[in-house]
Amino acid sequence: MIHVDHLSKRYGAVEAVRDVSFHVAPGEILGFLGPNGAGKTTTLRVITGFLPATSGTVRVGGADIFDDPAAVKRQIGYLPENPPLYPELTVREQLTFAARLKQLPRRQQKAAVDEAVARAGLTEVRGRLVANLSKGYRQRVGLGQALVGAPPLLILDEPTVGLDPKQIIEIRDLIRALAGDHTVVLSSHILPEVRATCARVVIIHHGRVVATDTFATLAARLRHTQKVRVAVARPGPALVERLGALPDVVAVSPDGEGAWLVETPVAADRREQIAQAVVEGGYGLLALEPRALSLEEVFLELTTEDAAPAEGTP
Repeated sequence: MIHVDHLSKRYGAVEAVRDVSFHVAPGEILGFLGPNGAGKTTTLRVITGFLPATSGTVRVGGADIFDDPAAVKRQIGYLPENPPLYPELTVREQLTFAARLKQLPRRQQKAAVDEAVARAGLTEVRGRLVANLSKGYRQRVGLGQALVGAPPLLILDEPTVGLDPKQIIEIRDLIRALAGDHTVVLSSHILPEVRATCARVVIIHHGRVVATDTFATLAARLRHTQKVRVAVARPGPALVERLGALPDVVAVSPDGEGAWLVETPVAADRREQIAQAVVEGGYGLLALEPRALSLEEVFLELTTEDAAPAEGTP
């Protein structure tokens, strides 16, 4: 659906986006993740045709943003971080205005607006002034504008910023419901939001892509050691010493009541020896499970100042 190749954007001497490449498959929800100021919004504005690129190519559904920008824009619904809304309009008037801006034929506008109202969960407030809506509903109106005309690609820039927890859950569920019918690029710096919504991520830092993959694969590539969580029924003072004495164990750390994390090199699988040590010691083995890197750990690993691109990154 989207192919971005060697995209760069300069503002004078400042290179905001540097040689960015990634792709998005049809029907996928891709997380576009990075710290504030990483270049996320600039990249999205180039993809949507709001900004010209300095170099590189962007193709959406086979159309080139530079050779045929109108064809690309017809395929995109864009929700910027702060959606442009007119407070004096009703919700329905706002979406009708969006339909006209998108140059939908007049005979199609009513049906397109009705569909966007329903899909964005705006039926109950469709006659209300935008000025009288909560922040959560204003975000829904912005999403409704993006949905008008049923574009195959939705680009959502920080769609949950400023929302309360209940509103975040509602918007998150709405985005997940769009998968399959639409390809979605979700840009955010909020890690739990991306983790809850996206199966694959592009991580950008200082204007360049530092990783592109699933969370699990990124964690496996970055991890130099592995951790196994062991939980026991009858913890005793000698358990940590017994576990620490096993071959290749580099650390044993507490992980809640009656549980520890046993760390070994990636190449050394010591689960059998760990289980044997617990059982022979009479501690009562309750659980033995691998512990993956969290998204937070992956993100910090990739966005430190000296981080190098992860293996397999384009």
